[in-house]
Amino acid sequence: MPRVNVTCLAPDALNRPLGYFVFVAKKKIPIRSEAGLYKRCSWVNGDDPLLLEYHDREWGVPVHSDPKHFEILVLSGAQAGLNWSLVLKKREGYRRAFDSFDPERVARYSEKQTRSLLADPQIIRNRMKIEAAVRNARAFLKIQEEFDGFDSYCWRFVGGKSKLGRWKATRQIPATSPNPRHSARMSSSGDSALSGQQSHMRTCRRLDW
Repeated sequence: MPRVNVTCLAPDALNRPLGYFVFVAKKKIPIRSEAGLYKRCSWVNGDDPLLLEYHDREWGVPVHSDPKHFEILVLSGAQAGLNWSLVLKKREGYRRAFDSFDPERVARYSEKQTRSLLADPQIIRNRMKIEAAVRNARAFLKIQEEFDGFDSYCWRFVGGKSKLGRWKATRQIPATSPNPRHSARMSSSGDSALSGQQSHMRTCRRLDW
Protein backbone atom coordinates (compact mmCIF):
# COMPACT_ATOMS: atom_id res chain seq x y z
CA MET A 1 0.00 0.00 0.00
CA PRO A 2 1.46 3.42 -0.94
CA ARG A 3 2.55 5.58 1.95
CA VAL A 4 1.85 9.33 1.92
CA ASN A 5 3.35 11.82 4.34
CA VAL A 6 2.30 15.45 4.75
CA THR A 7 5.51 17.22 3.77
CA CYS A 8 7.04 20.39 2.46
CA LEU A 9 8.39 18.80 -0.63
CA ALA A 10 7.18 17.30 -3.87
CA PRO A 11 9.77 16.81 -6.61
CA ASP A 12 9.28 18.92 -9.69
CA ALA A 13 8.53 15.85 -11.76
CA LEU A 14 5.31 15.39 -9.81
CA ASN A 15 4.37 18.99 -10.57
CA ARG A 16 2.98 19.55 -7.10
CA PRO A 17 3.11 22.77 -4.99
CA LEU A 18 5.57 23.18 -2.16
CA GLY A 19 4.26 22.78 1.36
CA TYR A 20 5.56 23.56 4.78
CA PHE A 21 5.84 20.30 6.61
CA VAL A 22 8.64 17.78 6.31
CA PHE A 23 8.99 14.18 7.40
CA VAL A 24 12.27 12.82 6.07
CA ALA A 25 14.76 10.13 6.93
CA LYS A 26 16.46 10.33 10.31
CA LYS A 27 18.69 7.37 9.58
CA LYS A 28 19.58 5.32 6.56
CA ILE A 29 17.36 2.48 5.46
CA PRO A 30 18.84 -0.76 4.09
CA ILE A 31 18.40 -1.16 0.35
CA ARG A 32 17.72 -4.49 -1.27
CA SER A 33 20.53 -5.72 -3.45
CA GLU A 34 18.51 -7.41 -6.16
CA ALA A 35 19.19 -5.09 -9.09
CA GLY A 36 16.18 -4.36 -11.24
CA LEU A 37 13.76 -6.39 -9.13
CA TYR A 38 11.70 -3.39 -8.06
CA LYS A 39 10.68 -0.18 -9.77
CA ARG A 40 11.31 3.24 -8.28
CA CYS A 41 8.92 6.19 -8.52
CA SER A 42 8.53 7.46 -12.07
CA TRP A 43 10.18 10.82 -11.34
CA VAL A 44 13.53 9.23 -10.44
CA ASN A 45 16.25 9.58 -13.06
CA GLY A 46 18.33 6.44 -12.84
CA ASP A 47 21.36 8.30 -14.17
CA ASP A 48 21.32 10.80 -11.30
CA PRO A 49 23.06 9.28 -8.24
CA LEU A 50 21.99 12.09 -5.90
CA LEU A 51 18.35 11.69 -6.92
CA LEU A 52 18.56 7.93 -6.50
CA GLU A 53 20.10 8.36 -3.06
CA TYR A 54 17.40 10.87 -2.08
CA HIS A 55 14.60 8.57 -3.21
CA ASP A 56 16.04 5.48 -1.58
CA ARG A 57 17.09 7.09 1.70
CA GLU A 58 14.75 10.02 2.36
CA TRP A 59 11.69 10.22 0.14
CA GLY A 60 8.54 9.53 2.15
CA VAL A 61 10.36 8.29 5.26
CA PRO A 62 8.89 9.78 8.47
CA VAL A 63 11.21 11.17 11.17
CA HIS A 64 11.00 13.50 14.13
CA SER A 65 13.89 15.91 13.75
CA ASP A 66 13.39 19.67 13.82
CA PRO A 67 16.80 20.37 12.23
CA LYS A 68 15.91 18.08 9.33
CA HIS A 69 12.52 19.73 8.96
CA PHE A 70 14.17 23.11 8.61
CA GLU A 71 16.78 21.81 6.18
CA ILE A 72 14.16 20.52 3.76
CA LEU A 73 12.09 23.65 4.25
CA VAL A 74 15.00 25.77 3.02
CA LEU A 75 15.81 23.42 0.16
CA SER A 76 12.22 23.08 -1.01
CA GLY A 77 11.87 26.85 -1.09
CA ALA A 78 14.97 27.00 -3.26
CA GLN A 79 13.50 24.39 -5.61
CA ALA A 80 10.42 26.42 -6.57
CA GLY A 81 10.32 26.72 -10.35
CA LEU A 82 13.44 24.56 -10.74
CA ASN A 83 14.19 20.86 -10.55
CA TRP A 84 14.98 18.93 -7.40
CA SER A 85 18.10 17.42 -8.90
CA LEU A 86 19.66 20.89 -9.12
CA VAL A 87 18.87 21.55 -5.47
CA LEU A 88 20.43 18.26 -4.40
CA LYS A 89 23.62 19.21 -6.22
CA LYS A 90 23.73 22.45 -4.24
CA ARG A 91 22.66 20.89 -0.94
CA GLU A 92 26.09 21.02 0.69
CA GLY A 93 26.54 24.59 -0.53
CA TYR A 94 23.30 25.47 1.25
CA ARG A 95 24.44 23.65 4.36
CA ARG A 96 27.56 25.81 4.50
CA ALA A 97 25.85 29.06 3.49
CA PHE A 98 22.92 28.66 5.91
CA ASP A 99 24.94 27.74 9.00
CA SER A 100 24.21 24.01 8.82
CA PHE A 101 20.50 24.85 8.59
CA ASP A 102 20.38 26.33 12.08
CA PRO A 103 17.07 28.25 12.24
CA GLU A 104 18.22 30.41 15.17
CA ARG A 105 21.18 31.70 13.19
CA VAL A 106 19.28 32.04 9.92
CA ALA A 107 16.52 34.00 11.67
CA ARG A 108 19.10 36.66 12.59
CA TYR A 109 20.43 37.16 9.06
CA SER A 110 20.78 40.83 8.13
CA GLU A 111 20.49 42.58 4.79
CA LYS A 112 24.28 42.47 4.55
CA GLN A 113 24.24 38.70 4.93
CA THR A 114 21.50 38.44 2.32
CA ARG A 115 23.66 40.36 -0.15
CA SER A 116 26.54 38.06 0.64
CA LEU A 117 24.38 35.02 -0.11
CA LEU A 118 23.34 36.55 -3.42
CA ALA A 119 26.99 36.41 -4.44
CA ASP A 120 27.46 32.76 -3.43
CA PRO A 121 27.67 30.50 -6.53
CA GLN A 122 27.16 27.38 -4.40
CA ILE A 123 23.47 28.20 -3.82
CA ILE A 124 20.58 29.42 -5.97
CA ARG A 125 21.05 33.17 -6.01
CA ASN A 126 17.48 34.41 -5.88
CA ARG A 127 16.71 37.22 -3.44
CA MET A 128 13.09 36.23 -2.88
CA LYS A 129 14.05 32.68 -2.01
CA ILE A 130 16.83 33.75 0.33
CA GLU A 131 14.60 36.25 2.10
CA ALA A 132 11.85 33.63 2.36
CA ALA A 133 14.30 31.27 4.08
CA VAL A 134 15.03 33.95 6.68
CA ARG A 135 11.34 34.69 7.25
CA ASN A 136 10.59 30.99 7.50
CA ALA A 137 13.33 30.59 10.09
CA ARG A 138 11.69 33.23 12.26
CA ALA A 139 8.26 31.63 11.90
CA PHE A 140 9.80 28.21 12.52
CA LEU A 141 11.16 29.39 15.88
CA LYS A 142 7.78 30.81 16.87
CA ILE A 143 6.12 27.46 16.22
CA GLN A 144 8.86 25.62 18.11
CA GLU A 145 8.28 27.82 21.13
CA GLU A 146 4.51 27.61 21.07
CA PHE A 147 4.19 23.88 20.43
CA ASP A 148 7.30 22.59 22.19
CA GLY A 149 8.88 21.70 18.87
CA PHE A 150 8.12 22.06 15.19
CA ASP A 151 7.92 18.29 14.81
CA SER A 152 5.15 17.96 17.38
CA TYR A 153 3.23 20.69 15.60
CA CYS A 154 3.50 18.94 12.23
CA TRP A 155 2.53 15.48 13.35
CA ARG A 156 -0.54 16.59 15.28
CA PHE A 157 -2.40 17.10 11.97
CA VAL A 158 -2.08 13.44 11.03
CA GLY A 159 -2.53 11.98 14.49
CA GLY A 160 1.15 11.13 14.78
CA LYS A 161 1.00 8.58 11.95
CA SER A 162 1.89 8.59 8.26
CA LYS A 163 -1.12 8.91 5.99
CA LEU A 164 -1.82 6.13 3.53
CA GLY A 165 -3.11 6.44 -0.02
CA ARG A 166 -4.21 3.98 -2.67
CA TRP A 167 -3.10 5.79 -5.80
CA LYS A 168 -1.61 3.82 -8.67
CA ALA A 169 -0.51 6.73 -10.86
CA THR A 170 1.00 10.19 -10.30
CA ARG A 171 -1.97 11.92 -11.91
CA GLN A 172 -4.25 10.54 -9.20
CA ILE A 173 -2.43 12.31 -6.37
CA PRO A 174 -4.31 15.43 -5.17
CA ALA A 175 -2.39 18.70 -5.26
CA THR A 176 -3.22 19.62 -1.65
CA SER A 177 -3.97 18.01 1.67
CA PRO A 178 -7.67 17.79 2.62
CA ASN A 179 -6.80 19.47 5.93
CA PRO A 180 -5.66 23.09 5.37
CA ARG A 181 -5.18 23.93 9.06
CA HIS A 182 -1.45 23.26 8.98
CA SER A 183 -0.85 26.34 6.82
CA ALA A 184 -2.97 28.72 8.89
CA ARG A 185 -0.38 29.28 11.59
CA MET A 186 2.30 30.44 9.15
CA SER A 187 -0.08 32.47 7.03
CA SER A 188 -1.42 34.38 10.03
CA SER A 189 2.10 35.53 10.86
CA GLY A 190 2.65 36.90 7.37
CA ASP A 191 4.66 33.95 6.09
CA SER A 192 3.65 31.81 3.16
CA ALA A 193 2.79 28.17 3.74
CA LEU A 194 1.47 25.76 1.16
CA SER A 195 0.53 22.13 1.47
CA GLY A 196 2.18 19.27 -0.35
CA GLN A 197 2.61 15.53 -0.20
CA GLN A 198 5.19 12.84 -0.59
CA SER A 199 3.90 9.64 -2.03
CA HIS A 200 4.88 6.31 -3.51
CA MET A 201 3.12 4.52 -6.33
CA ARG A 202 2.22 0.88 -5.83
CA THR A 203 5.04 -0.14 -8.17
CA CYS A 204 7.72 1.68 -6.15
CA ARG A 205 10.38 -0.63 -4.72
CA ARG A 206 10.39 1.34 -1.46
CA LEU A 207 6.96 -0.05 -0.56
CA ASP A 208 8.48 -3.48 -0.04
CA TRP A 209 11.26 -2.39 2.34
